[in-house]
Amino acid sequence: MILDPHEPKRPRRALYQEVKAYVLDLIKRQAWPPHYRVPSENTLVERLGVSRMTVNRALRELSHEGRLYRVQGVGTFVAAQKPQAAFLTVRSIADEIKSRGGIHSSEVLLLQEEPAPEEIAAIMGLPEGSPIFHAVLVHRDRGVPIQYAERFVNPAVAPEFLQQDFDRITPSEYLLKIAPVTEAEHVVEAMMPDPAVRKRLHMPAHEPCLVLYRTTWVGPAVATRNRFVYPATRFRIGSRFRITADDAHLII
Repeated sequence: MILDPHEPKRPRRALYQEVKAYVLDLIKRQAWPPHYRVPSENTLVERLGVSRMTVNRALRELSHEGRLYRVQGVGTFVAAQKPQAAFLTVRSIADEIKSRGGIHSSEVLLLQEEPAPEEIAAIMGLPEGSPIFHAVLVHRDRGVPIQYAERFVNPAVAPEFLQQDFDRITPSEYLLKIAPVTEAEHVVEAMMPDPAVRKRLHMPAHEPCLVLYRTTWVGPAVATRNRFVYPATRFRIGSRFRITADDAHLII
């Protein structure tokens, strides 16, 4: 590897570790800012004078450590600090992105009325086959997909849901505006995404995802049943909450 002859001598590291240190230094100095596209392996081989195998190992380890991420068919990019979704609150993904300085955009993949599937009808307390609204969107931060959002909406709660322009307002923002949630349930699972979701989120093979299932109520009625899928390397879910004396024994 090409080294600075004036650099102080230090214990010799493996070449792939030198490549990792080189990349991390560029990230630290903001020469490579978040979402910067990393030069190709061939370019780094020529620049650093090491083998492609060495570069590949360094980039692969940095990806596993969360410092880089790969978008299939596009390239490798510098990872931002993982955004975090609040687990115990109901909030628009657009607000979460903007609150940390990101730039939100979205794409509507599906927006239609359809007969309620058996599972969804049971959750909502509706007869199977009842009309229900179905929406699927992909949300992005600075062009990078971070959430695949599938939502079933009770027409009795939001009868004009299908008439909204979800390029201008998110479904969450609209629903919270017209029908404030009185109760919510969150369940999180880690799993491998199906091929269609993987493609929409630009996830490489073998990367797991986080899935947040959210059911909301408005009064006694189930308003929505949602499935939010996040690439595990680009997102985390967490919350901070106050514990009362009565609840402390349930936590510790």
